[in-house]
Amino acid sequence: MSVKNPDREALAHGRITNETIRPKPGIPSWALKLTMAITGLFFALFVVGHMAGNLKLYLPAHDGEEALDAYGAFLRSMGDPLIPSGHLLWIIRIVLLACVIAHIYGAFALTARSKAARGKFKRTNLMGGLDSFATKTMLVTGVVLLLFIVFHILDLTMGVQPVAPEAFVHGAVKANMIATFSRWPVTIIYVVAMLCLFLHLTHGIRLAASDLGITGAKWREVFVILAYVVPAVVCLANIVMPLSVALGWVS
Repeated sequence: MSVKNPDREALAHGRITNETIRPKPGIPSWALKLTMAITGLFFALFVVGHMAGNLKLYLPAHDGEEALDAYGAFLRSMGDPLIPSGHLLWIIRIVLLACVIAHIYGAFALTARSKAARGKFKRTNLMGGLDSFATKTMLVTGVVLLLFIVFHILDLTMGVQPVAPEAFVHGAVKANMIATFSRWPVTIIYVVAMLCLFLHLTHGIRLAASDLGITGAKWREVFVILAYVVPAVVCLANIVMPLSVALGWVS
């Protein structure tokens, strides 16, 4: 192997060179992995809470107000009167946006570093089945979920047409959900996105355990169980909701 500008003193002592093989990155890889682990677990908690709130779709109206609409009003008024109505919700949205940006940057940065370090050599046949597929498609499912988040915000948060239904009314959460999921193409988009979410969460939770230094056998078993149970429950519920509307079971 040839070395450019070798250190002759180092060569005399049996070393090729004292120069580093690769320049030191601005942000250490361990910091990127830790950031992705923390933001990923934050996203997992968010989707669980989001799912729980949306399940109010099946609750009956109380005093003429739909349970889902009351939940939407609660989100918009959180913190009031200590924090002006709507401000806390925007703070949460800004924090989520910052986490998304940090998570995406970490994913692409670590992928680029991994490819640069590996070169033309690739590791194969290290695992099989669902784990292998989830690992190989992590970047793809992440991009799909990012596009879905944009679509979801335009659809049920902002009501931007033609993404949102023509009958969209701000604040009418249940009516908006029924209107949007009554369109089969939109329902299919949500179902596909939830399948991607299952793959992404499953591998992400298991990876977060390693990146956070959780190496104990019992705790690792707990995280393995959570890595399958939590994504399965979230994705199943988020698939049933649009399908139940599309099939006319909820109106």
